[in-house]
Amino acid sequence: MVKRINFPFTAILGQDKMKMGLILNVIDPQIGGVLLTGHQGTGKSTAVRSLVEVMPEIEVVKGCAFSCDPSLENEDLCDECREKKKNGTIEIEKRSMRNTDLPLGVTEDMVCGALSIDKVLTEGIRSLHPGLLAKANRGILYVDEINLLQDHIVDVLLDSAASGINIIEREGISVAHPSRFVLVGSMNPEEGELRPQIADRLGLEVKIKAPRDRKLRAEITKSVIEFDDNPKEFVKPYENEQELLKTKIIKAREMLKDVVVPISVYEFVSEIVSELGIFSQRADITFIRCARANAALEGRKELAEEDLNVALDLVFEHRIQSLHYEMTPEEVKAKITEVYGKLQRITL
Repeated sequence: MVKRINFPFTAILGQDKMKMGLILNVIDPQIGGVLLTGHQGTGKSTAVRSLVEVMPEIEVVKGCAFSCDPSLENEDLCDECREKKKNGTIEIEKRSMRNTDLPLGVTEDMVCGALSIDKVLTEGIRSLHPGLLAKANRGILYVDEINLLQDHIVDVLLDSAASGINIIEREGISVAHPSRFVLVGSMNPEEGELRPQIADRLGLEVKIKAPRDRKLRAEITKSVIEFDDNPKEFVKPYENEQELLKTKIIKAREMLKDVVVPISVYEFVSEIVSELGIFSQRADITFIRCARANAALEGRKELAEEDLNVALDLVFEHRIQSLHYEMTPEEVKAKITEVYGKLQRITL
């Protein structure tokens, strides 16, 4: 089988904020995903597909269509794996985390999966043909041009991402399976806006601009051409750097819940959210998760001011923009900048 060679994640230049948003979601998928906005040709799709190379391997139940986690309790497994665990016949294997693309024009059955009504009627078996949500479980689900996706499909994705479960109901029959994934959406804002409800549900946003620095642009162009000409040779110098980043992410995932968040930070976030006029509680929760993930990435068990700065930069901008259409991006940034001074009042 021919393996696709991705552009090395660590070789992507000039888009550190985008890379950080993706990495933090791998460390803590409960951040809620990331929205990448920018013109075509700014590296959005390249970054998402490159991310899989630095994502950790996961343990899955061998042969499971949903990549169930064998360490979970029975209620968090699919029906088949639950039965195997009960009988003590579970086999475990390791594999890489996956990136699943969700194309425009998909049907609900393609996303959720389809029940075989014939088998139900003739054999009494609840037979499911898995969809993209099954394939994406415990990996990344990437939606390019998410602003052009049908509303009812977006609602299905957001519900599954929030609950961690995909439920398929047809003709009075119901089947459920685990569906936990990092949702990454990208869009060109010139092609249409995103509904405010969707903007709030996506944890982070990164506005991507093409670099203006001539030397940096020249270096990016050179790298892309060298990769296209000889991918195998191009990736070799980055192998060690890629492995180091993967190890760093693995350690961050392991220590994430050990990071201490002082009560003063919770109070600070509530104050900031209130001042910015954001009403959704998701903003507070996402801020804490984002700051905590950054601390874990840097190997800290206590939050530092740097972690709060990262969260401030990623969490609020798209939420303010969706509530105040009259504000320009510059005005939104200025509004957020006002709150940075409050960091000095916090004792971490």
